[in-house]
Amino acid sequence: MGKNIVQKIISSHLAAGTPSPGSEIGLAIDQTLIHDATGQMALLQYEAIGAGRVKTKRSLTYSDHNTLQVSFENMDDHHFLASASRKFGLYYSRVGNGICHQVNLERFSVPGQTLLGADSHTTTAGGVGMLAIGVGGLDVAVAMAGEPFYLIMPQVWNVRLAGSLPPWSSAKDAALEILRRLTVSGGRGKTLEFSGEGVKTLSATERATIANMSIETGALTAVFPSDENTRRYFAAQGRLQDWAELAADPDAAYDGEMEMDLSSIEPLVARPHSPDHVVPVSSEAGKKIHQVAIGSCTNSSIEDMFRVAAILRGKFVPPEVSLIIAPGSRQVLRCLIESGGLADMISAGARFMETTCGFCNGVGQAPRSGGVSLRTSNRNFSGRSGTPDASLYLASPETAAASALAGAITDPRTLGAPIQVRLPQDLYIDDRMIVPPAPEGETVEIIRGPNIPPLPRFDPLPDDLEGEILLTLGDNVTTDDIVPAGAHILKLRSNIPAISEFVFQNIDSGFPGRARAAGTGFIVGGRNYGQGSSREHAALCPRYLGVRAVVAESFARIHKSNLINFGILPLELANPGDKAGLRPGDKLRLSNLKSLIGRGAAVPVRNLTQGKTIETKLELTPRLTQILLAGGLLAYARTKLTGK
Repeated sequence: MGKNIVQKIISSHLAAGTPSPGSEIGLAIDQTLIHDATGQMALLQYEAIGAGRVKTKRSLTYSDHNTLQVSFENMDDHHFLASASRKFGLYYSRVGNGICHQVNLERFSVPGQTLLGADSHTTTAGGVGMLAIGVGGLDVAVAMAGEPFYLIMPQVWNVRLAGSLPPWSSAKDAALEILRRLTVSGGRGKTLEFSGEGVKTLSATERATIANMSIETGALTAVFPSDENTRRYFAAQGRLQDWAELAADPDAAYDGEMEMDLSSIEPLVARPHSPDHVVPVSSEAGKKIHQVAIGSCTNSSIEDMFRVAAILRGKFVPPEVSLIIAPGSRQVLRCLIESGGLADMISAGARFMETTCGFCNGVGQAPRSGGVSLRTSNRNFSGRSGTPDASLYLASPETAAASALAGAITDPRTLGAPIQVRLPQDLYIDDRMIVPPAPEGETVEIIRGPNIPPLPRFDPLPDDLEGEILLTLGDNVTTDDIVPAGAHILKLRSNIPAISEFVFQNIDSGFPGRARAAGTGFIVGGRNYGQGSSREHAALCPRYLGVRAVVAESFARIHKSNLINFGILPLELANPGDKAGLRPGDKLRLSNLKSLIGRGAAVPVRNLTQGKTIETKLELTPRLTQILLAGGLLAYARTKLTGK
């Protein structure tokens, strides 16, 4: 029997294990990616491992998230990242060069290779046939040291695409339709692999948009074939030497299948406050909006920007609408300048932002109080914009541009004849903003400002834990809920004592003080705890505050890994109904942990307050068991690689 694309890439990169369903495997990693919201911790952790220069084919650092620089912390971080990257052998993309996923797609993606990124939307590179996986920064640090990345062999689901997108429908609408079907948890344990005649109708950047949003379903990643459309993209980038054809064998088998006819896709929006609250644009048409934001790693390509420019040409936004646009890279911006598209946008009343993440991760451009913001980004969690009571809608660039002109959510099909854009065959290429690593043997001093304190050190797991329940939560708690986004918080990503003061700020502002007072604490959650971004701070900061276990019905993949990486027990309730009996303030005891975890037994949780015991599961491989017992992945990896 033939192999699908995922199986082919895994087979060619298999470093440990057998790729059978449910088994743990280790993958050799070709490339890694970090940025200025996750990279500080990743490089501090890499330094602590003591592995010297990176062992990957290529590792990259991007400054793209945290660029507001309203105080010293942001620039401190950038100087630290630049100097540490030069020292340890990473390429460094300077502030203003572009969003990591857009630039990586343009300049560094390679079909058939593996990419591990400290950002959940690393999946974007799946649009050109990479096996691109988002993880926590510590996992990336270990991969840079030459260790395999370990994961449970996922199911591979075939998403068969037929037809072609009708006028005014876009790849973003296809991504939203997938979310409507799968929801934010329906992809858990799966990789989405795309096939069918419909794939041939999608450009490389349209595929990247769909791959980008696959993570919102909870999937490991998404992969498209590398074909003639991919080849044209690489040719335009002047990188034909990096292109290779990649397709599933005709007789490849899959674990599941979903069919989607692109010709049936209509313009869609995701309503507040979840990416899977998807409805037709027509059902929301006429709703007044106050802000439109176009950009982010999901929709900031040349193709997206040219379509927006064509819609805005010769028109002007009404005074009550703030239209902001952020191209994805300097290459995209240069193409807009040369084509006249930039002039069309500015003449329409648009405000131009840096080629950065910006509004998508809550750094600048917060909507008015109680406002409605329509955005082309990938997440619309409550409070993510920086305005707690704002309502965020997700939409395609076409819907966003049409709505900006109307001052209300608008179906772009009402604009009449579809727009036609012509993309340049040869793109502007200038890599001078990408700083190469220092030559081997050159002495490089790492620059550390006061925002770069030492890493916290954590003890190994004790045999017994006793503490109190600090907080009980519902389903689909996001990493934004745990450690919020926003410029005033993001600037502290390298400073764990400082950023820990914001843990659960939007849910329970007293949590940090209560956790410190308790000494040892526990959190109770529902289904899909920790969905959303890869930010390891959502595990690292609670651990710093004394949290030693999270008891939940189920966990999102990346967050569960991050909890284990920092020595927090991710305990799943054997009986979900037991959650109702766990209350804030209850005293819990976990006993004989080393013995129980070592032999893979269930972990009883004794509720001392109520005099009851509940059963929990802790599903671990032998390797993960050793990581937990060591107190986390950093201690485990350092001992394994250096013996210290």
